[in-house]
Amino acid sequence: MMTDPIADMLTRIRNAVRVERPFVDIPLSRVKRGVAEVLKREGYIWDFQEIEGMPVKQLRIELKYGPNGERVIQSIRRVSKPGCRVYQKSQDLRPILNGLGITIISTSSGVLSDREARQKRVGGEILCEVC
Repeated sequence: MMTDPIADMLTRIRNAVRVERPFVDIPLSRVKRGVAEVLKREGYIWDFQEIEGMPVKQLRIELKYGPNGERVIQSIRRVSKPGCRVYQKSQDLRPILNGLGITIISTSSGVLSDREARQKRVGGEILCEVC
């Protein structure tokens, strides 16, 4: 039994980027789809799609690399864990690496990046940091 599916998703992405895979397949859920949407909006991945599979649908994420093969996702780190949830208000959200990275937040308005959460003035659970 998997206790933290978001951490599993981030680990799969981290491992696929490390060995320079063109895509990675992950079991689908609404939160994972939201994280993939944020990564696409912020320019960390090319695209994602839902693939029919047995026994569950899969989320295929097309990873993005630079023109010379450099990694766009340098690090991806889980912040809020099942044993220790981390919540922040919109006023307390600070940019990662002076704006070069993002924080992905689960809010009442859906899964958002820190920029979008500050703009909408909503806080929530910090899922991960990407830079």
